[in-house]
Amino acid sequence: MSEAAIKIHQVHQQFGAKIVLENVSLEIPRGQTLALLGRNGTGKTTLIRILLGLLKPDSGSIEVGGCDPSREAVELRRRVGYLAEDQTMYGWMTAIELCHFLYPFYPAWNQALADDYLERFHIPRHQRIDQLSKGQNVKLGLTLALAHQPNVVVLDDPALGLDTIARKEFNRDLIEHLQAAGRTVLFSSHLLDEVEAVADAVAILDGGRIIRQSETETLRSEVKRIVVNAIEITEVSPPAGLLDVQRLEDQLILTIDGAADFVERLTELGIDHEVVNLSLDEIFEAFVIGRTHGWPQAGTPVVV
Repeated sequence: MSEAAIKIHQVHQQFGAKIVLENVSLEIPRGQTLALLGRNGTGKTTLIRILLGLLKPDSGSIEVGGCDPSREAVELRRRVGYLAEDQTMYGWMTAIELCHFLYPFYPAWNQALADDYLERFHIPRHQRIDQLSKGQNVKLGLTLALAHQPNVVVLDDPALGLDTIARKEFNRDLIEHLQAAGRTVLFSSHLLDEVEAVADAVAILDGGRIIRQSETETLRSEVKRIVVNAIEITEVSPPAGLLDVQRLEDQLILTIDGAADFVERLTELGIDHEVVNLSLDEIFEAFVIGRTHGWPQAGTPVVV
């Protein structure tokens, strides 16, 4: 695996009595697009603010693009591109005026590249920003985040609020202009079905902790839904990676991390079963709201 572009080690953040991040550790290799998944209030935005040097953690260490955000915040912002869902721009400016305004702040600003993005994204150069559509605003924000040619790009729910077609178009642009250039991308989003199409890897943040980090394909291959007969399974102990148990009439619907071993066990015992592939959205749901207390015990009657 290549050298990490983002290194987070044992970061802890607490506001009063509330622990927002609890000893979070995470590494993102150079050139990888990682989706940071989590419900509202789980600490995603707080972690991003720490990465950008906007908030100093109570403890732990951070390195982003070779910079320590708490000590090199200005240099960090020159090296990192950032786009947020609620990004505010000067509405009275035009797109090209805003580009010229930002140019002096970034030694590596490439106006020719910015002009190319404006053309590719179909952003009117001389139209006031407050007259642009939501989709055009998001793409203008992406242009500004990329024009200084950063190696690391942080996207905090940037497509939230766009319609389905606009989100798909944004993700296509993400693939074409970020992944093709080999940039490292941290992509925080609630739109899991669309993150799935662009994410090389995912990290699930819940309760202030990273509860799972994996390459996307590995996660999909390891987490499966298993459908079995509720009576036949009563003599079998629950697997270590059990995430969720649901009962439907005489069947149990199990979601298991590391399902292959359990499937092999069922096969050896001669227990009929069905293996179902899951979407990233379904996997995420099992990790954060799955319930495992419904495992049947031997001798317990099954209600159908």
